Amino acid sequence: MRYFFLVLLALIFASCSSKELIVNKEKQEVEKEVKPKQETKKVVEIADLIDIPQNVEFFTNSLNARVETYPIQKKYEQYYFNVWNDIEPREKLEDVKWPFFSYKAGNSYGENFELLKQEFFDEMFQNANFDNYATINAKAITLRHADIRAFPTIKPLLRDPEKAGEGFPFDYLQNSTVYANKPLFVSHYSKDKEWVYAFSSFTSGWIKTSDIVFLKKEHTDSWQNAQQIFLLKEDVPIYSTNGDFLFSSKIGMMLALISEDKENFTALVISSYKNLTPMFERVKISKNIARKEILNLDREALAHIMNEVFKSNYGWGGMYGQRDCSSTLRDMYAPFGIWLPRNSSQQAKVGRIITLENLSDEEKISLIKEEAVPFQTLLYKKGHIVLYVGTVDDEIIVFHNTWGIKTKKNDVEGRVVVGKTVFSTLRLGSNLEDYDKEAEILTNLKSMNILTQ
Repeated sequence: MRYFFLVLLALIFASCSSKELIVNKEKQEVEKEVKPKQETKKVVEIADLIDIPQNVEFFTNSLNARVETYPIQKKYEQYYFNVWNDIEPREKLEDVKWPFFSYKAGNSYGENFELLKQEFFDEMFQNANFDNYATINAKAITLRHADIRAFPTIKPLLRDPEKAGEGFPFDYLQNSTVYANKPLFVSHYSKDKEWVYAFSSFTSGWIKTSDIVFLKKEHTDSWQNAQQIFLLKEDVPIYSTNGDFLFSSKIGMMLALISEDKENFTALVISSYKNLTPMFERVKISKNIARKEILNLDREALAHIMNEVFKSNYGWGGMYGQRDCSSTLRDMYAPFGIWLPRNSSQQAKVGRIITLENLSDEEKISLIKEEAVPFQTLLYKKGHIVLYVGTVDDEIIVFHNTWGIKTKKNDVEGRVVVGKTVFSTLRLGSNLEDYDKEAEILTNLKSMNILTQ
């Protein structure tokens, strides 16, 4: 029984320390006063959201009740735990510095919609403490839902808020989020030690030190050798044996199983520090919201999981406990044992890839209808990814989480905000008077990829 290994998890935690770095840079100040321009949700009728059923079962009912298990579904745990098997950071130092090359004074704005000064970027670089990169190299785990940031700060970095599709909610320092009890590999502390630079299985960045706990190798070996359970319900509160709230469940979470009875699983979680030691908790998880085995891509399972992620509004980089286009698909496929990378461009490289470049719209439609497998095929355009679910009245229908529809009038760009998960055609918003055809999903499709092939 794999449960045996969990006995080892009662061992004591050992912490690490890091050195400090001071970087001096010549400072420049660039200021420009701008008027905050709010991107409001226009009260308009989007034909797709009226004419296309916004009902998961409408699309899943045509699927088979039983399907085979695909090879891709047997590798999920290997990907999920891979950072616990690293001995050094998986990226070079220069590669993790990318935010400091991408975001600079002069075109970056703060929470007050004013230009950020060079002083801000100097302080961030100094606090990033890159001289101590790869000095800790320790295994860790998240204690709660945690943001992964591009700079060691909770402050936002926005592009020009005067432009449509910029400003709120697009905080470019929001890399992603990780759920409670997610494996991490920690490189080093920030200079002030409020943050750690950490790697998860799908991304890296700065996480609050208070949101993690370090683990020894015997802890992580035992954890990943145990039987795992997948959580299949959103936002169910998980409590300790004393009745204290620990965190809420999310689709995409996986926990180590200790034992089970007729109605519940008993799972292991780590809740908080206690005297610099990780606190191990036994929690009861109802079998109504969890399962030991991966799900098959059948009618009932897809309907259940998609209904859960369908509840998500749009959240750039997972902000506010919501999801964006790629995290919607990443989490949706997790209970099926299909591991997807974090961003859309990388997700588009999983499985059998079929290019759609240099094709007319009509040729793309014909090829998608011929090759795409419903609920197993992703369609990709730069910056956005969608799931093919079939056709309605011979029109291709996709499932995706999207912020809005680009419009243009007299060469001035705008947005009609959608801000949630929807079923739509590849011409979402085409009924709008100022619809920008050049920004259309169909017109800009680059590829499709069938995950199971």
